[in-house]
Amino acid sequence: MYKSATKVEENFLRQDNKDYLSLGYVPLRSEFDNSVSHALEYYIADNALSKFAKALGKNDDAERFYKQSMNYKKYYSKEYKTFRPLLPSGEFLSPFDPKQGENFEDVPGFHEGSAWNYSFMVPHDVPGLIKLMGDEKAFVKHLQQVFDEEHYDPTNEPNISYPYLFSYIKGEEWRTQKLVRELIQEHFKNSPDGLPGNDDTGTMSAWVDFSMMGFYPDNATDPSYTLTSPVFDRITLSLNPDYYDKKELVIETKKTDDDALYINAITVDGKKKEGYRISHEELVNAKNITFRLDSRK
Repeated sequence: MYKSATKVEENFLRQDNKDYLSLGYVPLRSEFDNSVSHALEYYIADNALSKFAKALGKNDDAERFYKQSMNYKKYYSKEYKTFRPLLPSGEFLSPFDPKQGENFEDVPGFHEGSAWNYSFMVPHDVPGLIKLMGDEKAFVKHLQQVFDEEHYDPTNEPNISYPYLFSYIKGEEWRTQKLVRELIQEHFKNSPDGLPGNDDTGTMSAWVDFSMMGFYPDNATDPSYTLTSPVFDRITLSLNPDYYDKKELVIETKKTDDDALYINAITVDGKKKEGYRISHEELVNAKNITFRLDSRK
């Protein structure tokens, strides 16, 4: 029974687990494999496992999984400022085109996307990715390129959280607020074809629902949300009484004028909120969250 379960894990859950554990990365072993995409997902999962192990008091396991989750850095190419497939020898694939894979054509190392679509997919270590790219200024510049050069795909899961990454940099949160609103207006509408692509078990719908309410879970390894400008003047969230003591959370938006978009202040139950992140615990225990929007960033 144990051998059977292990075989399933190696062949299905992590098809390339042997390489991943021995090398720290998944090498490109065939022309159009998904090696980089697979590894990036494993790094995220291992970071979550690290936190889970730590909560259980399994500190050695926590450290091992954490170190594995940081191996995403092996794929970073300083030349292109993107992730790049690695060969079994440890060398980067050459020649390499970071745009290959757009429009879902075949591409070495990536699944249904280009290197541009995947190269900020490190939700568990955004500060580490900032350092890889040089500094905060370089990170913001390169991330803005994703949108300016139309590398962002609103239908592609690896990059749908990218607008929220600007909010990790103090003073750049306005970019998140502006981009999220623009993306909602451009790609979503109230009609039978109102989604930009395959909803994929609710991915597109969840993105726009969270974004319109004013908070988004951009890091799957952490129970927290990045805050942005809500679309609605007032919404009431009814919480499941089986899991929460209180019944409702009211989110209100107060604007200086009709064009107000940028967050001037946030209060949680009357107290000023510092920063643009909120934990799940703080969110579900709040009774009222008020956003004050201005037309100036």
